[in-house]
Amino acid sequence: MAEENPMIDYLFRHQHGRMVAILCRIFGLEHLETIEDAVQDTFIKAIGAWRNELPDNPEAWLTTAAKNRLIDLFRSIKSARERHENLTVTAAIAVDQLFLDDEIADSQLRMIFTACHPALDPRDQIAFALKAIGGFSRKEIAAALLLKEETIKKRITRARKAVADKIIRFEIPQGEQLRIRTIRVLEVIYLLFNEGFHSAQKDLAVRKELCGEALRLSKMLIDNPLTCNADVQALFALMCFHSARLDSKINESNEILDLRTQDRSKWYFPLVVAGNDMMNLATASGEYSVYHYEAAIACEHLRAQTFEETNWKDILKWYQKLEALNPSPFNLLNMAVVNLQQADFSAAQDVLQQLEEDQLGQRKYLYHGCWAEYYKRTGDAAQAIHQYDVAISMVPNDLEKEYLLKKRERVKAD
Repeated sequence: MAEENPMIDYLFRHQHGRMVAILCRIFGLEHLETIEDAVQDTFIKAIGAWRNELPDNPEAWLTTAAKNRLIDLFRSIKSARERHENLTVTAAIAVDQLFLDDEIADSQLRMIFTACHPALDPRDQIAFALKAIGGFSRKEIAAALLLKEETIKKRITRARKAVADKIIRFEIPQGEQLRIRTIRVLEVIYLLFNEGFHSAQKDLAVRKELCGEALRLSKMLIDNPLTCNADVQALFALMCFHSARLDSKINESNEILDLRTQDRSKWYFPLVVAGNDMMNLATASGEYSVYHYEAAIACEHLRAQTFEETNWKDILKWYQKLEALNPSPFNLLNMAVVNLQQADFSAAQDVLQQLEEDQLGQRKYLYHGCWAEYYKRTGDAAQAIHQYDVAISMVPNDLEKEYLLKKRERVKAD
């Protein structure tokens, strides 16, 4: 849709999940696939209607179009035919009520918790949620989850079948089930954010609208007393810290800039303040999650007025705590990077030797990029160039490829 009209693509990201959630609340989860088709139809109609001129209020236009499509959908559902005479009035009243802001938020919370229902295979939940809530295509989900597109297709199909076959209530769970499902919900929101912050698309490095959508969803959890907890607050703080740097990640020539070369005057400090305020709430209990430690790492980078002033010692400490809590090959890779920044080459080598490239899935080029940096810093230019060549052959994103090519050329020039 972005190729047709960037505004429609933006609105699709912001409105898709809202429309699907509201329609499911009216018609029931058993009609989910038909509902998703109806929402898609609304945006296809918008592409045609807006080809020459945008309406004064695009969101209101979409809402009206969705209401009209709702009536058509209601007529087409076999189980509703007996109510044909009253369907127009009934549906219109329901839609008018459910498109109120507080009802939209409630419907979306119900939808995301439904997507993380224990009746669904855990492997299918995240793919299903990204499709239903974020409007992700199968290709986008495959990139975000580092899986094949065909695998994602099967997972979404299984999830839809499970929803249709099993009695799943469209609601926010209570008690222990709320705690368990919130863990999965946060994973989904963070995946959505990461696809915005480190886009897996071939020609985009950053997708701000996805970061904004993830922040909005997490804020809904915070604003609801049933779903607000320290982990939700820590994730929101983490995403605020990362989002503060979005405008500095790409220069005017659409080139990736690393932390060393980013213009720190472009960092958006109101988001830093918002993150700090939320982090103060998140740490009140003294119990910390992976989001707390990742937020602490992001905050350390923001505290440094220059790259040279970065407190790598504390960052390494936080990564060690993160690895102890939740072991991950990406933690080890980041620890190797930090050791290189501290010129502790022996420690960096020890950590890298604990890793195998396949552990990093589609991001295994980062492993070879780190080895390249190690060899460059230890004076082995030939090995550094070789590792850059391997990384360049694997990287799927064109902007990251250009970034690595420039680093390789600098090694050759030296």
